[in-house]
Amino acid sequence: MHRYLIKIAFDGTDYHGWQVQPNGITVQEQLQNSMKALYGFSPDVTGCSRTDAGVHAECFFCHFDLEGLIPNEGVIKGLNSVLPDDIRVLECKEVDADFHSRYCAKKKTYLYRIDRRNISDPFSCRFSYRYDGKLNVGDMNYFCSTLCGEHDFEGFSSANRSVQDTVRTVYDCHISENGNYLELFITGNGFLYNMVRIVTGTALEVGKGKIDKNIAEKIFITKDRSIAGATAPAKGLFLKLVEY
Repeated sequence: MHRYLIKIAFDGTDYHGWQVQPNGITVQEQLQNSMKALYGFSPDVTGCSRTDAGVHAECFFCHFDLEGLIPNEGVIKGLNSVLPDDIRVLECKEVDADFHSRYCAKKKTYLYRIDRRNISDPFSCRFSYRYDGKLNVGDMNYFCSTLCGEHDFEGFSSANRSVQDTVRTVYDCHISENGNYLELFITGNGFLYNMVRIVTGTALEVGKGKIDKNIAEKIFITKDRSIAGATAPAKGLFLKLVEY
């Protein structure tokens, strides 16, 4: 048995997230169906993260096992020939049998893109959240800096999360101005359900002056989701980098 690790990118707009579920098509399902078309059976494909419906990925890793040895380029070309155009396999390599794309990951970086134009761009509206009001980016960056370190992020997650341990370490969180966009980058050892989108929504409320820039410490102590900002829309979120 040979274990393969592939790096993929996908536009998550038309998918109900990564993981197979009964109420809609997912990225994992598309990959497994494509493998069945190629290899005659559908191996279990394990992803590095459980992205939400509508979330995108520039860098997403997943692994699977095949009995036969297939050249890496053959896996890439074969899968890309049957996958839909909004999912692409970028890289492939054989890894050790005990490698796990999720549990072996050391760091993940997410990007949230905010479009500041006063008229929406039809060519980017699937990949950014438009907000054209005034924002204090300095206060937003101050708030982001207070998230760094090891904290209990329960108050920055949705109630229907599937894990009990809500302590995570954020190594970096900042906002950069890139032309018409504000880009929030956050790197951590793991993220809770909706955590990045809630962080972004809170940063936006801080930028508007509706939430104090020191709110993070209160949320860490009280674990009160209601005092954080709204959950930002999925379409602006990208899994940017996974480090092993």
